Amino acid sequence: MTVFVSLGPRPEEPSHLRGRGKYPADVLQRLEADAKEVIARYPHSRSALLPLLHLVQAEDRCLTPAGVQFCADQLGLTGAEVTAVATFYSMYRRNPTGEYLVGVCTNTLCAIMGGDAIFDALQEHLGIGNDQTTDDGKITLQHVECNAACDYAPVVMVNWEFFDNQSPESARDLVDKLRAGETVTPTRGLPLCTFRETSRILAGFPDQRADEAQTGTGAATLAGLRAARDHGMLAGTQAPEQR
Repeated sequence: MTVFVSLGPRPEEPSHLRGRGKYPADVLQRLEADAKEVIARYPHSRSALLPLLHLVQAEDRCLTPAGVQFCADQLGLTGAEVTAVATFYSMYRRNPTGEYLVGVCTNTLCAIMGGDAIFDALQEHLGIGNDQTTDDGKITLQHVECNAACDYAPVVMVNWEFFDNQSPESARDLVDKLRAGETVTPTRGLPLCTFRETSRILAGFPDQRADEAQTGTGAATLAGLRAARDHGMLAGTQAPEQR
C-alpha cells in the first residue's frame, strides 16, 4: 500500500531575499526578450545563469525573489538552485544598492597601507556602516576582498572601477563628488557609470564606453620587470654573466 504524506504548501524561494515577489507584465516582457538574447549565446542554457543574475540585478539593484524566480523559469531550474549560485558570488547583491557601490579593500596589504583608515573615515563621513546605503540612495559602502591591485594599494572601487593610491582625504572627496553628481574619473579602465548600468553591461549587453578605455600598464605594475631587467634576470634561467 502506498501512503502519500502532505508536506504542506511549497515554501517561497528564497525567503531570505527582499523586494518584489513578481514582475509587472511590461517588465517581465522586456526581461524575457533580453534573457532570450543572453541564453542564445550559450550551447547549454544553464551556462547563462550568471549573466541572467546580472540582468535582474540591473532591474532591481539587487536580487529579489522575482529576479531569482525569473532566472529559474528561463533556465528550467528551481529557485533553490539559482540561489545556491547567487549567494556564492559577492557581486550579486542581496539588499538594494545605491547608485554607486563604493568598495574599500581591507585585505592585508591595503589594510597595512591605509585601507582600514579609509573605511573608518568613510563610515564616519557618510554616517553609514558596512553594506549600508546613504539616505539619498547615492552611495552603498562595502568592505571588498582583494581585487588584484596590490601594487596600487590602498584601493577603492566604485562599481568595480579602480581608484588607486587612495587616502582618507581623497576617498571623502570622491564620495562627495559622487553625491553631488560631479564627474569622477577612475585611475584606469573605463569611465564610471551607475550600478544598474554596470550590472547590465556585466550581463553581456553593449558597453558604450568601450572606445573611452584608459589602456596600458601602470608604472607600479612594471616595477618588478624593470628590476629584473636591470639585474639581468631571466625567468627559469641564469643571468647572462653567470652562464
